Amino acid sequence: MLAAGRKHKDRVWAVEGCSGIGRHVAQRLVADGEVVVDVPAKPSARARVFATAQGRKTDPVDAHSVAVVALRTPNLRQVQADDTAVALRLLVDRRDQLGRTRTEVVSRLHHLLLELVPGGAKQFLSAQQARALLNTVRPRDVVGKTRRWLASQLIHELVTIDKKIKIANQELTELVATTGSRLQELHGIGPSGAARLLGDISDIRRFSRRAHFASWNGTAPIDASSGDNNRHRLSRAGNRRINRALHIMAIVQLRHDTEGRRCYRRKLAAGKTPMEALRALKRRLSDVVYKQMLADTKQLETGPGGHLGATLQSGAADLIPMAGTSDKSLPGPADPQPRTPIMITT
Repeated sequence: MLAAGRKHKDRVWAVEGCSGIGRHVAQRLVADGEVVVDVPAKPSARARVFATAQGRKTDPVDAHSVAVVALRTPNLRQVQADDTAVALRLLVDRRDQLGRTRTEVVSRLHHLLLELVPGGAKQFLSAQQARALLNTVRPRDVVGKTRRWLASQLIHELVTIDKKIKIANQELTELVATTGSRLQELHGIGPSGAARLLGDISDIRRFSRRAHFASWNGTAPIDASSGDNNRHRLSRAGNRRINRALHIMAIVQLRHDTEGRRCYRRKLAAGKTPMEALRALKRRLSDVVYKQMLADTKQLETGPGGHLGATLQSGAADLIPMAGTSDKSLPGPADPQPRTPIMITT
């Protein structure tokens, strides 16, 4: 494909879904020095309907539809190499896997301690606490000794996993710092959450509006109104990993005295259920993350004191985003006002 394309001197590659299924092809082309533009799936689907009148998918029709959209649509996003985003995704996937493994080990350890210690252990258990609790038990029967030996092995595994998690967090922190992102300044976002957002989103500018971003991550509710009954239901669509990062951010804000907790309580006072209030909070936090990532992108492009209107203090630090100086439109030139001629008499 690359050899066939290089027969043309002036060329631009149009790939559909460069943030999804077309990511690998697009990144291979960019790595080879080619210019690639990202064609959204919805415009190409509309062009396909006009081409076939039925929207049937075939390879030639798909290619023609993508090419038509690329030629006729201005300001398509040019694909850039996302080596840092790929590295962040790999590291944060590893960190999530370690977290799931730790949860499994702790669950098995709880099951054994429940048989060894009356009442078992507390829910959030560290390796040191489990070892201290196990040292108080001296079973004499074969079954009890076997359970104690297995619990000791699980504690050893838990210590190893905790060390790996600590190293993974340090690696994520260092890599996130190289991107210049200020996501960790937002309450409830740590190294893992920031890496997940940066790795999965990559370029926040591919979302034209914050509502588009909320729909993509699944925090925007779906209208389920009927007649005079106005209601919305939970959206199960969207990127569930980003949705999980926003959910953790919301839970952390609810546990502390933050604007997020106050917003949550206002929703409860307005008559919403706890789940509805939590969903509303996640929707607000989606806007906060969107504005913060957009401000970080502008600052990286211009630097402090740049000329694109980026302010040094981002308005995304508040829970409810307000328009800052960089978001307000500037007034145009004033229209000349005719003045009353001065009559001079002698």
